[in-house]
Amino acid sequence: MKEPTHPVPATPAGSRPDGPAGQPWVLHVDLDQFIAAVEVLRRPELAGLPVVVGGRGDPTERGVVATASYEARAHGVGSGMPLRLAVRKCPDAVFLPVDKEAYEAASVRVMQTLRGLAWGGAPVVVEVLGWDEAFLAAASCHGELGDPRDFAEQIRAAVLDATDLHCSVGVGDNKLRAKIATDFGKPQGVGMLTGADWFEVMGERPTDALWGIGGKTAKKLAALGIGTVAQLAASDARVLAAELGPTMGPWYHRLGRGVDTSPVDATPWVPRAHGREETFQTDLVDPDEIAAQVRALTRRTVADIDAEGRPAARVGIKVRFRPFFTVSRSLTLPEPSNDPELLADAAVSLLDRLDPADRERPVRLLGVRLEMTPPTEEPATPAPPAAR
Repeated sequence: MKEPTHPVPATPAGSRPDGPAGQPWVLHVDLDQFIAAVEVLRRPELAGLPVVVGGRGDPTERGVVATASYEARAHGVGSGMPLRLAVRKCPDAVFLPVDKEAYEAASVRVMQTLRGLAWGGAPVVVEVLGWDEAFLAAASCHGELGDPRDFAEQIRAAVLDATDLHCSVGVGDNKLRAKIATDFGKPQGVGMLTGADWFEVMGERPTDALWGIGGKTAKKLAALGIGTVAQLAASDARVLAAELGPTMGPWYHRLGRGVDTSPVDATPWVPRAHGREETFQTDLVDPDEIAAQVRALTRRTVADIDAEGRPAARVGIKVRFRPFFTVSRSLTLPEPSNDPELLADAAVSLLDRLDPADRERPVRLLGVRLEMTPPTEEPATPAPPAAR
């Protein structure tokens, strides 16, 4: 999300902003530079230094940045960037390996803290988005909630006191606006965005400033003459449906207007699939070795779905060739299975579905994905990307 190009309108001091009629405020909590912050807590001597976390922590190896501290970001280092590029941009950075278990443990402490809060005398509903993000809303509107920005500051203080981690909080009259508002408060602050100032704040911003619209979609919209949020809101939903699909087109139109009716839902997220992938420090060229690596990745992924207690119904592979060309293939199994050898055979068979010319290319990354059967009790249908 880009930084605001003009100040975000503030509610006059002493006044109480009104939330949507019959609907509570929504708050979005986002841990500041979460992974880097966890590492600095473990290594206090790194405070104030540019820290980059990714891969095995060796910038001479292939790998990508998982996160970078604000000091490293000031040098142009960002998530998803190759480590070798990151070290060129910031040669003095401290590079650390990814420690998933440490981040998961820190996330658990944060979410437990959020679930222990009360607002207006009632517990809060917490919808977890990932390690470092969650939506909050009051469980009921019967009590006096007061200014939501006051509660946002209480959240920030509670998280800091319990975990020594800083967070930013976005306040909105729906989840979409709360999510976007968070960036207006970063770092270590509170941002606010409502329907009353939606077009004043967002209207002239590019469409990819919206949560749920990335670069590829923004280019498609630009080809239709839609470059800003206001233009997207004023566009013809029927044209968007024809060009971008009957579901996504109208949904993008709603994003332009800041519309999001999805509730804050505490139902635990149930994964549809598990996957494993590996970037190889030396390209693979031997077909037998490539097949062996696919089998190894499949066995590791089977362990993940076994933990869910659900068999795989669909198998997929991802292959990234040198220099950076990626293809994927998948198939539906005749019957669901969690047999490691059967699933490995299916994954390897997908290599034969690659174009003959591609099969001659050196391979730098392999991935295996196992899509599972639905759980016995189907959870609530996940909302579209911008509403989660």
